[in-house]
Amino acid sequence: MTMSLSPLIRLHADDNVLVARAPLALGQELPEFGVRVRAQVPAGHKIAACRIAQGEQVRKYNAVIGAASRDIEAGDYVHTHNLAMVEFDRDPGFSQDVKPVDYVPEGERARFMGFVREDGRVGTRNFIGILSSVNCSATVIKNIAAHFTAERLAAFPNVDGVAAFAQTSGCGMSSPSEHFDVLRRTLAGYARHPNLAGVLIVGLGCERNQVSGLMESQGLESGRLMRTMVMQEVGGTRVTIEAGIKAVEEMLPIANSYQRQSVPASHIKVGLECGGSDGFSGITANPALGAAMDILVRHGGTAILSETPEIHGVEYMLTRRAVTPAVGQKLLDRLAWWENYTRGHNGQFNGVVGPGNQAGGLANIFEKSLGSAMKGGTTPLQAVYEYAEPIDTAGFVFMDSPGYDPVASTGQIASGANLICFTTGRGSMFGSKPAPTIKLASNTPMFRKLEEDMDVNCGAILDGDVDVQQMGQRIFEAILRHASGEQTKSEALGLGDHEFVPWHLGIVS
Repeated sequence: MTMSLSPLIRLHADDNVLVARAPLALGQELPEFGVRVRAQVPAGHKIAACRIAQGEQVRKYNAVIGAASRDIEAGDYVHTHNLAMVEFDRDPGFSQDVKPVDYVPEGERARFMGFVREDGRVGTRNFIGILSSVNCSATVIKNIAAHFTAERLAAFPNVDGVAAFAQTSGCGMSSPSEHFDVLRRTLAGYARHPNLAGVLIVGLGCERNQVSGLMESQGLESGRLMRTMVMQEVGGTRVTIEAGIKAVEEMLPIANSYQRQSVPASHIKVGLECGGSDGFSGITANPALGAAMDILVRHGGTAILSETPEIHGVEYMLTRRAVTPAVGQKLLDRLAWWENYTRGHNGQFNGVVGPGNQAGGLANIFEKSLGSAMKGGTTPLQAVYEYAEPIDTAGFVFMDSPGYDPVASTGQIASGANLICFTTGRGSMFGSKPAPTIKLASNTPMFRKLEEDMDVNCGAILDGDVDVQQMGQRIFEAILRHASGEQTKSEALGLGDHEFVPWHLGIVS
């Protein structure tokens, strides 16, 4: 990819579209590209580099993003009005592009300050978490958590907070069912999360997702840092809130006994997210995050790519990097499941991206997927997991999830992610607990406008100040700092209390 400060960006020599670095004016002459602009074109959007006949494939990053729905002349604006999404043959080429990872020797790996748990897992934060088995206990757990103000926690400086993870399901659902299994797996993933020193699970008593059944089915054991309560047994709302407060008070001194200590970066598991993507996301923030993940993997860490609908059309880029054909086939199987799941609905998997994506320059899911997949870097795909399934393989992995950010991030955290890196071009206001979110802006104007919400300005690549690899190093260093306790912008704003959103798959009855 060649980058310059000219008005247009050519991403690959064989592309027949160019990307506008800044807004283009009607009639603007661009002699270095041999074109004259034939429309007003917003920044991040595309113009034709040459004539593209109706039906001819349109290429960006030297990959097909659709076909011309009518004749397009050189200099024409290329977007949804003249670009049709069309299916095309994609050879999975299982394992053809696998390259060995050049691992950093263990004694030379980067380190951060983390919380080491009894079983050897390492957290980047030290929360006490309160989970509801069902929506009916959501108000109770929120009131328990609200009791623990900053003033009441001042005596426990090593505790990052008491967080309530309320959810809207747990009853009125089929059981047994895939939906039921996913909910329980998600709750158990949070209950076991290394960023939680202690956990309280509160149920109502008559729900389908019984607390006792949740504990037994997921292998969770009660103890001094794993408590459970059932409202109908304890005595109702007020009494349960009081009992819950007492239980957390008993856990606080134990949680506070944990202190940060130096540990290798191999303990870092990063969930990779993008939301509010624009035409620059695939040029700056996403490839830079991918470069950072290549560094993390070399240091023994784990990068978790998700959002299955957002690799639709570029899955071959991942199957070619799968360590075995079986790993690559598992990814294709999840995509086939999604094709059936979304059939007949106006979902993103079927091609249409959101209004913000379109306004930012992305015409369809194939174009968005090209940028989205770049977050995973270039190392081999080691494994594919289902939603909220515990991730037990280091390196670059994939976890199946929807593209909806809160749901995807919830699954990644339940799978073990102790940090989230979130790229955005339009400016997503997202945060998460107990794993903090680092937000990466794709362009400088948005970063400056929303600087209170953004942690890293990847728009510096577009400005010509750094290249992708240099930005990747900056992101890796930011990951180490935030893993060691430095607050992210979303943490400072208090985000994360309402972003626990388990995936709802089934009917509500």
